Amino acid sequence: MEKFLDLISEEMQQAFEAAGYDRELGKVTLSNRPDLCEYQCNGAMAGAKRYRKAPVKIAEEVAEKCGESRVFSSVTAVAPGFLNLKVKEDVLAEYLNRMRQSPKFGLEMPQNPKKIIIDYGGPNVAKPLHVGHLRSAIIGESIKRIARYAGHDVIGDIHLGDWGLQMGLVITELQERRPELVYFDDSYEGEYPKEPPFTITELEEIYPTASGKSKEDPAYKERALYATLKMQNGVKGYRALWRHIMDVSLPDLKKNYDNLQVEFDLWKGESDVHDMIPAMVEDMKAKGYAHLSDGALVVDVKEETDVKEIPPCMILKSDGASLYNTSDLATILERMRSYHPDKLIYLTDKRQELYFEQVFRCARKTGLVEPETELLHIGFGTVNGRDGKPFKTRDGGVMRLETLIAEINEEMYRKITDNREISSREAQETAKTVALSAIKYGDLSNQASKDYIFDIDKFTSFEGDTGPYILYTIVRIKSILSKYAERGGVIDKSLALLEAGSESEKGLMLEIAKFNAMMEAACEESAPHKVCAYIYDLANAFNRFYHETKILTEKDGEKKAGWIALLVLTRDVLETCIDVLGFSAPERM
Repeated sequence: MEKFLDLISEEMQQAFEAAGYDRELGKVTLSNRPDLCEYQCNGAMAGAKRYRKAPVKIAEEVAEKCGESRVFSSVTAVAPGFLNLKVKEDVLAEYLNRMRQSPKFGLEMPQNPKKIIIDYGGPNVAKPLHVGHLRSAIIGESIKRIARYAGHDVIGDIHLGDWGLQMGLVITELQERRPELVYFDDSYEGEYPKEPPFTITELEEIYPTASGKSKEDPAYKERALYATLKMQNGVKGYRALWRHIMDVSLPDLKKNYDNLQVEFDLWKGESDVHDMIPAMVEDMKAKGYAHLSDGALVVDVKEETDVKEIPPCMILKSDGASLYNTSDLATILERMRSYHPDKLIYLTDKRQELYFEQVFRCARKTGLVEPETELLHIGFGTVNGRDGKPFKTRDGGVMRLETLIAEINEEMYRKITDNREISSREAQETAKTVALSAIKYGDLSNQASKDYIFDIDKFTSFEGDTGPYILYTIVRIKSILSKYAERGGVIDKSLALLEAGSESEKGLMLEIAKFNAMMEAACEESAPHKVCAYIYDLANAFNRFYHETKILTEKDGEKKAGWIALLVLTRDVLETCIDVLGFSAPERM
């Protein structure tokens, strides 16, 4: 189904052609002066130089050709050469009725769907999730859902940090505390215990302690590096401890991601590609891509067109150890071999932009990906407190993600139970649902690359550009539809939208008509903030219509049924949008 802008652009292009001008000048855009018109066309301005004619004269000639338009109710030429447009109410109603009857509201599916892998987790095993993990999870989940909705085959991978120094640190600290454990006995030949020698609570205390020691004691860090090497090289006791760390950490990670309604299709990590690294490195050396520089093995990735310095991509350190670069390149190789993706998307802090530029260039130069494979890094800004600095706990520490979620849940529970009677259980469930909308919308409504301030009071407000406001609008629509059904009204496919009878009704219908163009752009640009901006405008348009229209007390049954059809479509579009953003609406609030 064509986008509404394309439909009306076609009409305007025919008018330009009929007036003797290039039809491509007839592209229509949304009005930047909605107080004057609904849409506008600036083609006459663009054509003035080419046709050596005053733009307003061109606009007047085109406007004249629109006199019998089947689409426009008004086409006005205004100085210095703009065309102000309004569409006919019956054309708009017909379009929305077609949207209602079409799968995905008429969003066109791609002829050649892409296979996309999104890398959007990146937590280190043995460490609790903190507020720094929030953005990659929330943005990545939404981009995945948007791309799936748009018809692509998408795989989400958590890409665990499960093979590096943090493992050696945990093992070293555990050995200091409990040297008698059989894992550290090189002569031990028996089976290792099935139960881990630590709980998740103990593990989460062990790691920061070990990390702190390694920063102050070089000898301790050396032991941790050696423990990491032994674990990676397959020393049985160390590998058994690694499995225990994984077994204890993964359920806790899954619980926290579940609380965010973030789901991964793959739970792979650096360990899954460790054995691929030697052959990959040898291939890079054999083909002449990798060379020694100050003892380290590197691949030059600088290009002649570079305007800034791009350092070589290091493959192995001077001591032969691999790096994050090596692991990420091996992961690209594994993904290409196993899944043959058309596109790889990585979500990390925007400060890693140069790093991914090096890795992507290296992957292309060494032939790890096909020439047509898209490699995209989406760098996001930081989550800051009201002081403009990275978000911290009250005592200055890094806030755990589950603590942040709990605080938002508590605030929503307080607001929901204030001045209203509701069971504690229902209030808790509703608070959890609304709190998630507050967290996700608060993040996603910002362009990913920008920092933003995490303001609990603002994010949990039921007014303004917030998740709770969007949910309150949806619940308001559900309440009206429920009352209509309770009074004997039938809500089914037989309902049809009628021509708008007021400015607010038409305004709502015009917002709905933007859905397909918005969703297509959000997918192409990997931009969830476009969905947020759209549903905020749509919610505002609905609430204006609601406050000006007595829907349930309307005496004209046909008119009322048309409004109900409009409400159903508004609800369905809003719920579709919040689903791709990664949250849902309760039945009541």
